[in-house]
Amino acid sequence: MSEDWNTKYGTRRVRRDPPTLEEAIFAAVGITDDQQQQAEIAAALMGLPYEEVLAEVKKTGRAMARSATRVIAGEAGAQRSVVVERRVVRRFGNDKRTGT
Repeated sequence: MSEDWNTKYGTRRVRRDPPTLEEAIFAAVGITDDQQQQAEIAAALMGLPYEEVLAEVKKTGRAMARSATRVIAGEAGAQRSVVVERRVVRRFGNDKRTGT
């Protein structure tokens, strides 16, 4: 899908791709763990029938259950914050100690 967009510099063509069903299911999995709710969310995003999406969610759930790998970042993999402070040294033209 593409549409024309008029700007002050002329016409620009903007490409707009709707999400795939796989992307909608991936987004729904990130929101909730319940498969029925995932199917409702994905169906709403895609505008597809609930039953069709529920079947795909169940397929995806079975595939994820077979290859369930959880990675938990331990102490070594944790990100650390580093704070860098810059010390400002002010030098004046005439030094009071030397009298210049």
